[in-house]
Amino acid sequence: MLFPLLRRHLRPYVREIALVVALQLTQTCATLYLPTLNAGIIDNGVARGDSDHVLRNGAVMLAVTLVQIVCSVAAVYYSARVSMGVGRDLRAVVFRKVQDLSVREVGQLGPSSLITRTTNDVQQIEMLVLMALTMVVIAPVTGIGGLVLALHQDVPTSLLLLAVLPVLAGTLALVIGRMGPVSRTVQRRIDAVSRVVREQISGVRVIRAYVQEERERARFAKANTDLATASLRLGRLSALMKPAVMLVMDGSSVAVLWFAGHRVDDGAMQAGSLLAFLHYLLQILQAVLIAAAAFMMAPRAVVCAQRITEVLGTEPGVRPPTAPISLRRGGGSLDIRGVEVRYPGADEPVLRAADLTARPGETVAVIGSTGAGKTTLLNLVPRLFDPDRGRVLVNGVDVRDVAPADLATVVGHVPQRPYLFSGTIASNLRYGNPAATDDDLWRALETAQARTFVEDLPQGLGTPIGQGGHTLSGGQRQRLSIARTLVARPDVYLFDDCFSALDHATDKALRAALADTLSDATVVIVAQRVSTIRDADRIVVLDEGSVVGVGTHTELMTAGGTYRARATVPRSLRTPPLPA
Repeated sequence: MLFPLLRRHLRPYVREIALVVALQLTQTCATLYLPTLNAGIIDNGVARGDSDHVLRNGAVMLAVTLVQIVCSVAAVYYSARVSMGVGRDLRAVVFRKVQDLSVREVGQLGPSSLITRTTNDVQQIEMLVLMALTMVVIAPVTGIGGLVLALHQDVPTSLLLLAVLPVLAGTLALVIGRMGPVSRTVQRRIDAVSRVVREQISGVRVIRAYVQEERERARFAKANTDLATASLRLGRLSALMKPAVMLVMDGSSVAVLWFAGHRVDDGAMQAGSLLAFLHYLLQILQAVLIAAAAFMMAPRAVVCAQRITEVLGTEPGVRPPTAPISLRRGGGSLDIRGVEVRYPGADEPVLRAADLTARPGETVAVIGSTGAGKTTLLNLVPRLFDPDRGRVLVNGVDVRDVAPADLATVVGHVPQRPYLFSGTIASNLRYGNPAATDDDLWRALETAQARTFVEDLPQGLGTPIGQGGHTLSGGQRQRLSIARTLVARPDVYLFDDCFSALDHATDKALRAALADTLSDATVVIVAQRVSTIRDADRIVVLDEGSVVGVGTHTELMTAGGTYRARATVPRSLRTPPLPA
């Protein structure tokens, strides 16, 4: 998974990568050349007392060192640009993919996991690319070049490398092989911590209302401890790497000094060659250590690449049409015909052969018990997901054949849980209609019964709103969410139980204002309270995913059944009057 992902996203940076490789090769060759120059100074300059030779070769060493420094700095600079560019591109691709996924796929992958994959997982791949370009390119050149130059200095002594390198490679393979499973565990536990933190931040009011702070602290402590335990296991394996390599390196140096020292004493090897050989030996072993450091990161990067590829490979349940049909404004007829929806893994469909018809100027209400499928039915119209069977038609056109941008201009959806973005009240209201004037905003706020509280705010339309609108009450968020849809001026309005946080007086005033403002539009309302929808032109009653009744309030009350049972509260359950 890692290599196909990197190959695809490194392709735009081929020139920069080629430049980095050239710079690293130049730097490495300069590094390898320095011990040879040093050996020449010792053997031909110091040993013979030739000061001119020492000065000439010393000047060459300084020039080579300068080239090495310049190439190293430039290589790190361009490596960072490539790695950060790859990370930026990956984040953008994952974000766009998540935007294309339907509610079903997002629920399966999990919001907290998607956040982790977009941030932490991409960062791990960034670090691997940076490590590969800054170090891994150096390692093979240093290893091979150092081996060749070591052979040039003394062949018998170089045979020691044949014993050292297999021991070092076996040690590294043993440690790195055990890091893969541990890395997967670490990433899963990062997801768990993100999920717990997200739940606790989003549900802080519920937690405090039920005084469950200690319980949530215990939940977080467990998730945090599990992550720390897995990270410690990974850290212990990583910590074994350097001592093992250093042990091999120091043992090799002792062996070289013992063996080569006898050869120098016998006159078969010069002192400068011994010093150069030690430098090359250390460079070879350091090259192996550098490669090992990258391979230490590789198991975790592989896991992250698998998780990112899983997101990128998820087929969205809702796809834009290849040849979209233009959906013209005006009209606003809505037909839902025989739809069936089944969630993944569910034994029974949440909707069975459900029908709904709404025409311009009509208000159609949908009512039913919790879990009856009301929200699912409404979510089919703006294509938050598609039905498994049946069709959804707007102005006579199947919504699956309409471009998402065209559908959004015709269908306005107020969700069950209102969500406001960080910014100002004005920026939130203009979300669906950026060209709206301030007068348009105030008219929408007046219809949504929100003008009074907005006018009372110190900055009015410019009042900042926190993420999710948590600086406002539930009723205020609902009214602003309704106003946002009114500003967009669609032909079809879908109100998904968005009056639940309003008191009865505000609910009544809002319904009256909507009746006047949206008299020519198609309105579909999902509600729990019968009082909210009793004046609707038509009421659709859902029970366990099936339509069990259609008619006006009077007709359904006369027919009895589910609607009448819901609308009629037994006397024994009525709230007793307050004492005088």
